[in-house]
Formats: sequence, C-alpha cells, structure tokens
Amino acid sequence: MNGASREALASARERLDALTDNASVDAAKLAEELAAVTALLDREVSLRRVLTDPAQAGEAKAELAGRLLGSQVGGETVDLVSGMVRSRWSRSRDLVDGIEELAFSADLVAAQRAGALDDVEDELFRFGRIVSSSAELRSALTDRRADSSAKAELIRSLLGGRANPVTERLVVRLVAQPRGRSLEAGLDALSKLAAHRRDRLVAVVTSAVPISESQKQRLGAALASLYGRRVHLNLDVDPEVLGGVQVRIGDEVINGTISERLDEATRRMAG
Repeated sequence: MNGASREALASARERLDALTDNASVDAAKLAEELAAVTALLDREVSLRRVLTDPAQAGEAKAELAGRLLGSQVGGETVDLVSGMVRSRWSRSRDLVDGIEELAFSADLVAAQRAGALDDVEDELFRFGRIVSSSAELRSALTDRRADSSAKAELIRSLLGGRANPVTERLVVRLVAQPRGRSLEAGLDALSKLAAHRRDRLVAVVTSAVPISESQKQRLGAALASLYGRRVHLNLDVDPEVLGGVQVRIGDEVINGTISERLDEATRRMAG
C-alpha cells in the first residue's frame, strides 16, 4: 500500500489493538465478522468504490457502512469498518485488503490469548512446507475451477484435530478466498502478522541436519542482536545445504555455517 492507504491501515491497526486489549471482546467472533465483510466487499465492487470515494464525506460513508452492516455483525465490527471508511484510501481494493488483515490479526489475537501463538506460527510454517513438497496437494488447493467449499473441506480433513483451531480457520480462509494471491504468499503474510503480534522478525533457518536447542538459542540471540528485535526461528532441514545453514529474513538471505555467523555477530557487537 502507498500514501493514504498506508496511513489509513496504520490507524485501523491501532484501533484493532485498542479494541482487543479489552479481554471481554471476543477476538475469534470479531475475526469471523471481519472476514465476512471482506468477502462482501470483494464481491460488491460498486459498494467498495462508494465506501472509498474521496468525493464523499467520511461521516456519510461511515453511516452507510453502519446501515448496511448493523444488522449483520456486532457493534465492534461496525465501529472498526466505519472508522476505516472515514479514512482516505488510495485504491478501493486497499480497503478490502485492510479489513482482511484485521480479520487475520483478530484470529491471531485469539491464539495469543490462549497461549497458542507459537503453535499457530509453527503449524502455518509446517503446512507451507507440506504444500510446497506435494504438487498434487498444492494443485487441489489452488485449482481455480474447484469449488471453494470443497477446498475448505479438504483443509478441515487435513488439519481438523491435528492443528490449533485458529490455524485451521486461517488456512481455510486462504484457500476459500485467495483474492488473487498464491497460497504461499498468503501463508507468508500470515507468518509476518503473527511475528508482528510479538514485535519480532521471522527467520527461516535451513540446515543439513536438525540443529540442537542450544544452537537454536545461540542463533536466535545472535540474530536478535544484529537486527535489534526478537527473532522467531522456523526450522527446516535440507541435506543439500551440506553442513551449513541458510537464514532467510524477509528478502535477505544469509548463507554460511552457524559458527561463522555467530563469529560475525560477535565481531559486529564488539564494534
């Protein structure tokens, strides 16, 4: 997002955080309702254009959103969406993207409250690895000709009872409403949102053999020192790494052995 949309989304995130700081707010229900609003505005192009029309007064757009949604969703959802349509958006689609992000974030809040955010992060990562290793599964989940409900049922059959309910809901939403993005991109976006809940980065660490817990702790500490933020490690094993380790944080890829990287981190900290 650029310009006005970035500012509008930042404000919406702050309102969501303020709302969900109240433990009495049902974060899972909020996520479900925001997802429903996302689906509605994704279908109704003319409606989302009206709600983002810069020529219309923000309060008038908020009142319209309240009339349309008031009987369908709870007051917290109406307030969030009304606040968003009061803001200026660079593109009408940015509003829908923003509401969808809030839906995902609300579900992650539900996981965090239950002490399950670590589990959800790890399950999303492992599911992504399973999809990337199975062309048949990926095809079944991304086939545009396939019915969305059938793909959702496939996810439920794969994850039901084996993963946290929040993980299942998030992945079902990704495959049922891809909204033009790849499954991999959707899973990556969810991973970044989960990391944001903890104000930390996500590092994908690929090594030839599983690293020990002590190595994991040392690597995490070194990366945290380098980047100035906590770093969550998603671990993957690939024999082709040939005894070294590859660390990917966002677009940055670091190649080398664990000892080499730790030595470099020590040198940098020593200054």
